[in-house]
Amino acid sequence: MWFKNLQVYRLPAPWAFTPEQLEEALQSQAFSPASSNELMRQGWDKPRPNGGLVHVVNKQMLMVLGTEKKLLPSTVVNQVAKARAAEMEEQQGFAPGKKAMKELKERVHDELLPRAFTIRSNTWCWIDPVNGWLVVDAASPAKADDIIKMLLKAVDRMPIESLRVQRSPVGVMTAWLQDDEAPAGFTVDMDTELRATGESKAAVRYVRHTLEPEEVRRHIAAGKQCTRLAMTWDSKISFVLTEALAIKGVKPLDVMKENDAVTRNDDERFDGDFMLMTGELAKLLQDVVDALGGEAKA
Repeated sequence: MWFKNLQVYRLPAPWAFTPEQLEEALQSQAFSPASSNELMRQGWDKPRPNGGLVHVVNKQMLMVLGTEKKLLPSTVVNQVAKARAAEMEEQQGFAPGKKAMKELKERVHDELLPRAFTIRSNTWCWIDPVNGWLVVDAASPAKADDIIKMLLKAVDRMPIESLRVQRSPVGVMTAWLQDDEAPAGFTVDMDTELRATGESKAAVRYVRHTLEPEEVRRHIAAGKQCTRLAMTWDSKISFVLTEALAIKGVKPLDVMKENDAVTRNDDERFDGDFMLMTGELAKLLQDVVDALGGEAKA
């Protein structure tokens, strides 16, 4: 398993909270399926079928937040309510008023909810208590916030902080393109976005396109700055660094996939992949922070 999008947070290093303590804290929020009259249910689920809520490999902790949502589009509710309103009008000789129509829609919603389709999704979270990383596999900060809020409710005074760096990712990525030189250990790939800071909000995107230094410099001279930059770290992992300090589109390269060649059972393969991922991503995160001038303390 590999995380694809990293929303990165900080914990004290080392973080003294044990897996057993975390397991106990999460029990009150354990996942259970939504009842027939619930629109959504969230809770901590088991990362492995026969394990606990916290899966541990080489001191690294893995959790998964399960979300179950009922799919009941408002257009369906409105359509059924409109048909019911027409029947009422025919029976009583006048159309339902605004208040009656609102109550009718609420009744229709409650009637249809038990028959709505259920969508299940998982959001994964990795805690590295040795190096003080907390990483959520989520494309948006809003989705990661669900996990952070649940953790803060479960663990009293959990010392989670946003990752802060000394230098602006936008300024640093722009300088790398301006100088046509990536930091040590990294190479710049063929995807990037340059965006103007003025009212025009003009943007130029390169997708699988060679970045010509002079062309890129002209865009920078015109006032655009780099907000997304595709890079490769140590010839092992490709990713996209964003202006918000998120790391997206994480892909292990062929050299990292040798782990798959060994014949093992599912549990051994899962643990081997998780150990490989966490070991390499911890080093990647530290190198990204160093390339951005080091960590800024609150």
